[in-house]
Amino acid sequence: MAVTDRSGLFSALVTGLVCWLLLGQLATAATLPQDNVDVLYHRYDGGGMVIDGPSVLVRKSAGPQVSVSGQYYVDMVSAASVDVVALASEYTEERTEYTLGVDYLHEDSILSLGYTNSSENDYEANTVYFSASQEFFGGMSTVTLGYARGQDEVGVRGNESFSEDADRQNYQLGLSQVMTRNSLLGVDLEVVTDEGYLENPYRRNRYIDPSNSTQFLYQPERYPETRTSFSVATRALYYLPYRASIRGEFRYFSDSWGIDAQTFELAYVHALNPRWTLEGRARYYVQDEADFYSDLYAFENSQTHLARDKEMSAFSGTTLGGGVVYEWKQTSLPGIQRLQASLLVDWLDFSYDNFRDVTASGSFLPGEEPLYSFDAFVTRASLILEY
Repeated sequence: MAVTDRSGLFSALVTGLVCWLLLGQLATAATLPQDNVDVLYHRYDGGGMVIDGPSVLVRKSAGPQVSVSGQYYVDMVSAASVDVVALASEYTEERTEYTLGVDYLHEDSILSLGYTNSSENDYEANTVYFSASQEFFGGMSTVTLGYARGQDEVGVRGNESFSEDADRQNYQLGLSQVMTRNSLLGVDLEVVTDEGYLENPYRRNRYIDPSNSTQFLYQPERYPETRTSFSVATRALYYLPYRASIRGEFRYFSDSWGIDAQTFELAYVHALNPRWTLEGRARYYVQDEADFYSDLYAFENSQTHLARDKEMSAFSGTTLGGGVVYEWKQTSLPGIQRLQASLLVDWLDFSYDNFRDVTASGSFLPGEEPLYSFDAFVTRASLILEY
């Protein structure tokens, strides 16, 4: 966990990956997933942070109605971000994640149950999730309900006596509808409630030094012990007549901390031939600051809750991505029915409206430092073998 809170970053990466996987479909028939082995390598490089590692997922059916899966995921982190440089020294650490899941098919319904454990040297997260998907009207409509419960334990490196807990619950409702033979529409609602220790124990906010107004001092952040967020996303997919498809998405997010955010995305997929496919997308994200956020407070303990996490500030981000996918069906490889290899690259650019770079060279008065911005590249290479 260290100086910088990576939860927002991980969420962004996972969301991006899921969007790519769903690019060609918004609705799926009530059938169990195909037996497969999925190997992924991911790398994030930007803002002074490098995060990379492998992911391996294995899925196997156990009869016509049951499918079980297991996934191993690793993040190896090397960080010298603006937060780290300002408060500490560069660090490295590793996060490992294990997921076990089972899917059960009954007529037009699929029930899914799973457990995930994520562990690093100062953070332990355990999550249980359940979802139910039901088709209606001959597969034209699909309704999905989901629930997840997470219990996190927060620690501090070098302080064995420090231990705090956070409880998280996630509720999801999704609807996908076949509109015409060439178009699909999906709407997803999500509510998340968090309770407990929600700040980062390493992070600090700054305030003006009362004995010298040209300097500033640091103190620990203090967040509220509860947070509730709501989001709604609308996605549309249209199949074009020349072996291509276009996909659009709008997502609105709001939480009890005063953050409102909007996401706009447009993606395009074009099949060059039965084996090669090109993909591209553009995404724009913008959010307001939390009610208790400030880049610089007037004095120590100036309010009940204090935050200087740049992810709590007002900022915007643009993502441009592209990739190539190779698919080989009915392969001549022994036991392999389908092979898919892909390489996807995203370029991300973030600009912060009220978070300043205290590491910038030069003589600046507190609150007059340059506004912070950075760009990053995210690379994902995957190989899927269906058997």
